[in-house]
Amino acid sequence: MTRVALVTGGTRGIGRAISETLKNKGYKVAANFAGNQQAADECAKELGINCYKFDVADYDAVTEGLAQIEKELGPVDVVVNNAGVTRDAPFHKMTREQWQQVIDIDLTSAFNVTRQVWEGMRERGWGRVINISSINGQKGQFGQANYSAAKAGLIGLSKALAQEGAKKGITVNTVCPGYIDTEMV
Repeated sequence: MTRVALVTGGTRGIGRAISETLKNKGYKVAANFAGNQQAADECAKELGINCYKFDVADYDAVTEGLAQIEKELGPVDVVVNNAGVTRDAPFHKMTREQWQQVIDIDLTSAFNVTRQVWEGMRERGWGRVINISSINGQKGQFGQANYSAAKAGLIGLSKALAQEGAKKGITVNTVCPGYIDTEMV
């Protein structure tokens, strides 16, 4: 049985590398993206995977996106919550919009996606959730109060969900990369 893996932010940078690795390991990969259609088209063509455009910060958009993925590929067995942005500013200059956009995309999206596949994983007795955090979620970073808070939140979410999912065959882990030479950095 081929398992289905969803990688949010899966068409560029770290997400694309994850999508490629999962594809090479035999998964049916659904790579989510928010806006760069050209990068998504190149990713789909080069890797031979399906790419799905929806806003992971919007719960209802995730519902629609997951319905399309399930229809085309089957139920999601593996989630890699990788979508993320930075809106850096020293805290005393940070706007509410800068704060909220990072929290919504980097943290709330993990709830929006994972919550909607969690029941299926529980019913099937198997699932994998991997949350891509950051070293800055562990140590903080000047000018990144929003990003550091969101990434630290992913670590806490992972620890709690790991305890809840274990008895149902679901593992939850966090990866905390340092600085990687990607477009975002």
